Amino acid sequence: MNLIERVKNILITPKTEWDVIHGETATPQSLLMGYVLPLSLVAAVGSLLKGFLFAGVLSLKFFIITAVIAFIASILAYYITVIIVDMLAPSFGSEKDMGKSAQLVAYSGTPSYIGGLLSFIPVIGWIVSLAAWVYGVYLMYLGIGPLKKTPEDKKVVYMIVAFLIMIVLYFILVAVLGAILFAALGMSAGGLF
Repeated sequence: MNLIERVKNILITPKTEWDVIHGETATPQSLLMGYVLPLSLVAAVGSLLKGFLFAGVLSLKFFIITAVIAFIASILAYYITVIIVDMLAPSFGSEKDMGKSAQLVAYSGTPSYIGGLLSFIPVIGWIVSLAAWVYGVYLMYLGIGPLKKTPEDKKVVYMIVAFLIMIVLYFILVAVLGAILFAALGMSAGGLF
């Protein structure tokens, strides 16, 4: 299945798409190259668009750096979250399967990538980004059962823990990478958050 069809299907018909995904085999690396990497680039474009639209407020260089930070943080958060979600699986009566954990993390993050692209729109962009995170939680809830074989009574807690890990990791990575890159370039990261 191609990238655009997968994005469309996971966003519009997630219940049936998770069944299709369950029948596929994937590795964290194959999902990184074929799905996470291209969508992380799409999300980073949102930061660049902010730079082109609002370069008078902050320099274009600032927005380029934030796009790079968002891109790198997205990739690192994906890998770390896949490992943690897979390690936690037995604690929630779920199957330990790195490929299925990678599918769950990659595909449930789809709305966040699209929200990142649209984040450049004043006010509405933040609302869309927040709605994207919420929809990502819903997608993870729908996918955690079929992919990880999580019992019904443990799905909600496992999903909440997994999604919180993904969000917290992303923001920690953004903060650390931002501090490093902005300091290396002699700039202030004050407007980053």
